[in-house]
Amino acid sequence: MNISYFLSKRIRTALPGSFSATIHKVAVATIAIGLAAAIVSFLIMQGFQTGVKEKMYSFSHHLLITKFTMNNAVAEQPFDYQIDLYKHPEHFPFIRHVQEYSHKAGLIKTNAEVLGIVFKGVGKSFDKKSFDENLVEGRFIAFPDSGYSHEIVISRIIANKINARVGDAIILHFFQNPPRYRKLKIVGIYETNLSDYFDSKVVMGDIRLVQQLNNWKPDEAGGLEVQIDLNHYSDFQLWKTELANYSIAIHEHILDNADEKNKFTKTISAIWNYKFDHDRAALDEAQRQIGEAMDYDLNIDTVRDKYIQVFEWLDLVKRQVHILLGIILIVISVNMVSVILILVMERIPMVGQLKAMGAQNKLVRSVFIYSGMNLIARGLLYGNAIGLGFCFLQYHFHWIKLNPHDYYMSYVPIEWSWFTIVTLNLIVFVVVSLVLFLPVRFISRIQPVQAIKFD
Repeated sequence: MNISYFLSKRIRTALPGSFSATIHKVAVATIAIGLAAAIVSFLIMQGFQTGVKEKMYSFSHHLLITKFTMNNAVAEQPFDYQIDLYKHPEHFPFIRHVQEYSHKAGLIKTNAEVLGIVFKGVGKSFDKKSFDENLVEGRFIAFPDSGYSHEIVISRIIANKINARVGDAIILHFFQNPPRYRKLKIVGIYETNLSDYFDSKVVMGDIRLVQQLNNWKPDEAGGLEVQIDLNHYSDFQLWKTELANYSIAIHEHILDNADEKNKFTKTISAIWNYKFDHDRAALDEAQRQIGEAMDYDLNIDTVRDKYIQVFEWLDLVKRQVHILLGIILIVISVNMVSVILILVMERIPMVGQLKAMGAQNKLVRSVFIYSGMNLIARGLLYGNAIGLGFCFLQYHFHWIKLNPHDYYMSYVPIEWSWFTIVTLNLIVFVVVSLVLFLPVRFISRIQPVQAIKFD
């Protein structure tokens, strides 16, 4: 029989209505609420990151290939997009899809409104399946075999501003010399809630219209959008490559250039600030491999670099959630130290009697460690029930709504990740378990004679 476990069990059941029982409930509640808050925060954070990234990638894919130019012209420089990457994407196993595009600035003019827009021309290779998630009314453009399509898809914001609906015809005026205009029919309305980047200005149509207006050849476009399979690369492979590049960067920019007094400080700061991100590392690796296979007159950028404000906002959210986890662990740890100290102080006469009967400090400490482990286990059980229950309800019913113009989402998103849930449970269990050993060290200082007389 395990004497320590037997005594800890008797302590828990001896006085169900005592002060100790209340302390037990407080400890369990603290752990449960802390773990539940951590689970909810991380699943919401991951839901935000995945939801916003998928909206960005569905509109622009992961990588953008354009013509390299030394001037600062706003207009796109055309190039022949029938390159090996476009014709034979199977040569790159990490590529899912490649499509051409072009942009042209213009105006929508109605009787009451004049609205500046950007016409985005796409072709038959456009990934309609990925974009269908953004369509809220109508359908996507139908591409004829000859000529160009007179159909367009506009955003909900633009439709509301010009008071247009699916089936209406509008006139687009394009900026060029001489100015030109085209009468086009609205066949669909999309909504990404990324109003600052897409919804407030982008109208989608046939790329052959842009080619005609710009006098481009049929195989010329303003750029290519490349969709990457981010799961093609393993974490270890990406981490190893990125760590080697990071070490080279530290050596070149700090060790070779910094002052002798600042080298050590800057190196430690650079190592401390390093954070591995799978998606970012995968994009960088794909960008490197594609760049080595392309002509030197083409430029390749990641969507993350083009819309850096969005991704920096997501990184800020992630950092805040990590800070929240640290605060939760501190609160739980301090509370557990207080609880165990109170239990030890309340049981000092029992500790004295056990020591007087020959019990070693290790045995006595084990009694309170078992009690603490029991509190942790119950707290984890209730915490998972509360956190996962809340996430389940929000995932299916979307009870908590958001302003989509501020948060890019119409409701609080939840992304299930059992790896995250298990990791949070392990972190809370390990940290709080280690903290238990701090207050029980007080037991070795208790003298049997003084403890038995303690009141």
